[in-house]
Amino acid sequence: MTFPKKLAFIGAGNMTEALIQGILKASLLKADEIIASDVSQERAAYIQQKTGVTVLLENTQAVKQAETIILAVKPQAMEGVLMELAEILSSDQLVISIAAGISTEMIENNLEFLSILPSGVETKLPVVRVMPNTPALVGCSATAICKGSYASDEHLKWVIKIFEAVGYVVVIDEKLMDVVTALSGSGPAYIFTIIESLIDAGVELGLSRDIATGLTVQTVKGAARMMEETREHPAILKNRVTSPGGTTAAGLHALEKNGLRGAMIEAVIAAKNRAKEL
Repeated sequence: MTFPKKLAFIGAGNMTEALIQGILKASLLKADEIIASDVSQERAAYIQQKTGVTVLLENTQAVKQAETIILAVKPQAMEGVLMELAEILSSDQLVISIAAGISTEMIENNLEFLSILPSGVETKLPVVRVMPNTPALVGCSATAICKGSYASDEHLKWVIKIFEAVGYVVVIDEKLMDVVTALSGSGPAYIFTIIESLIDAGVELGLSRDIATGLTVQTVKGAARMMEETREHPAILKNRVTSPGGTTAAGLHALEKNGLRGAMIEAVIAAKNRAKEL
């Protein structure tokens, strides 16, 4: 399979919008090499106007025009979408799923079962599973990728290229994908909760909300950049900020006393368990 090829998005939500913008910005594909579909006429018109990409209201029409198909739908909608597309998908197309909790095996099995009914010929469709996160909207996604039974290394390379257009990409074993969903997929919400708490603390202690927000956001950005650039363990970086008997030590004591570390770990475990239920 030779890439690049025409790319179709099934579902034109926020992640599709982010990916299209990232792909165009990286000059990976041109607008006329991308197509999308969405059930909402209003959303379709918005994406088409904003990106210059053609957005249709029928999934099948988009799929018929593309070699690579990204399923950007909610997990609950996946079975219905697969039923709709099974009879028109072929083994020379590549299916990429970004739906949480949906395994490559589930997609492969559904498509094989459905496609065997009308023709009696089993379809070996290459499937790649991807878990990006919402910072893709600003080009800073953390994305994990794994391939299904019939996807090749060439397929994998192409998917990596697509998602590198919106951030950082790692390739993992699929058995770890629910962990990734819980850690980096849900992770932005955990960080936003911490950010919100720090801002509220600053406001309670007398700072204006604007100043508290600016200081907090820059602090989080700076801490992340320090870890990225120094490659040092977070405990080492934390200890450098913490003087004996100082303000940071008092603050860290309060965090440990109130169970922040345990709460964060439990949050990831709970999210991972929920991903398995989807």
